Amino acid sequence: MSVQQSKQPVALITGGAKRIGKALALHLSKQGYTIALHCFSSKKEAAATANAILKQGGDCGLFYCNLADMPSAQTLIKTVIQTFGRLDVLINNASVFKAGCLKNSPVSVLEQSYAIHLRAPYILMQDFAQSQKHGKIINILDSKISQTTPTHVPYLLMKKSLKDLTLMAAAELAPNFRVNGICPGPILAPEGKGQPYLKKIGKTVPLEKHGTVKDLCAAVDFLLQADYVTGQMLFEDGGAHLR
Repeated sequence: MSVQQSKQPVALITGGAKRIGKALALHLSKQGYTIALHCFSSKKEAAATANAILKQGGDCGLFYCNLADMPSAQTLIKTVIQTFGRLDVLINNASVFKAGCLKNSPVSVLEQSYAIHLRAPYILMQDFAQSQKHGKIINILDSKISQTTPTHVPYLLMKKSLKDLTLMAAAELAPNFRVNGICPGPILAPEGKGQPYLKKIGKTVPLEKHGTVKDLCAAVDFLLQADYVTGQMLFEDGGAHLR
């Protein structure tokens, strides 16, 4: 891990140990970014992802932080900058996905979803904007923010709120920061479900197929390179939000 100021742009990816976060970390490393890889409980997976980045010639640092704990979340940006001397990109990807409707979801589930999906991104975006002169922020949302699906109320409510926060941050932080969101649809099968389930879901969207992490990486590339784009929600979902 680098302990001097990075000559390469630095990207902080929350929840970067596995799944989408891992794919983004490996991809951005290949694009020349130094990776600040955040994780909390998935330490074994995070170490494996960091090693994979190092093996492909990249630079990566591991940052353990419980984003659900406000004082801990408030240290993350500072620690990354102290380690690498800079921060150029923030990707708020960390997520907890728990089913539950309004009638049966304990308030504790709502509070956890709020802490991870809304409060932590708020803190990290605020600290990023206060500590750096310019930068790029991408918030990973969900294509279902266009719907009112009642099966995951705490999760979806906070993802919808993060969408609004993304828009407000884009308006406030311009022109020095660009803030956008990506709304994935069927990209990876939920944990516990396999590829047949993903293929089945993919058939229900207008393009009649599921996406891949390569599609999501392409969306990230676009938003990082498109200097005249801010405040956008890019639906990477095969048109699922249209139904």
